[in-house]
Amino acid sequence: MWVVNFWKSQIGKKIVMAMTGLIGVGFVIGHMLGNLQMFKGPVAMNEYAELLKSLGGVLWIVRGVLVAALILHVVAAAQLTAQKRAARPVPYAHAADWQASTLASRSIRWGGVLLLAFIVLHIMHFTTRSLFAGYSPTDVYGNVILGFRKWYVSVGYLVAMAALFLHLYHGAWSSPRTLGVMPPSRRPLSRKVAPVIALVVYLGFSAIPIAVLLGILK
Repeated sequence: MWVVNFWKSQIGKKIVMAMTGLIGVGFVIGHMLGNLQMFKGPVAMNEYAELLKSLGGVLWIVRGVLVAALILHVVAAAQLTAQKRAARPVPYAHAADWQASTLASRSIRWGGVLLLAFIVLHIMHFTTRSLFAGYSPTDVYGNVILGFRKWYVSVGYLVAMAALFLHLYHGAWSSPRTLGVMPPSRRPLSRKVAPVIALVVYLGFSAIPIAVLLGILK
């Protein structure tokens, strides 16, 4: 079956990673824009949360697509890593041997593991509200303030956003190459779209815990 053969090939896994990664990019941008409703005040943020809940089945379909994309992305990444290590058990001796190497590309694996752990904790924190006691099922604005007032929660969140920045930077640069949209390039820094996307998302997400810690949001 062609789907199985496609999945078994390295290029197939890379294409799956690229496409699911782009789904992730679209989600985090939308999620960031939604979170920024915090700066409009409790009414705007809570109305936004209620709007999402009112979508009902549509929201669950979106969640299903995101979960499927995440699973495919993680599995493809793990299998590609295993294949790469089997093909080259001895790593490069010098940084000069790396092709198109950046901090983002070199940290992509551990950054991905960190983000996966963050996603689980983040869902438990703000979606299921099972991580800490005292959260309201309706006052999302208040829950965010309550959560980020804990300095260790904010610090952990900011560390995860740094990992997201690096992940997005590499993904937004490499995905168009994998899908054939952009020509191959050995100079990651020559493309401006990837760092702009990564930086905007990083600042958009990070602004909220920083604003809570500084007392701007209260």
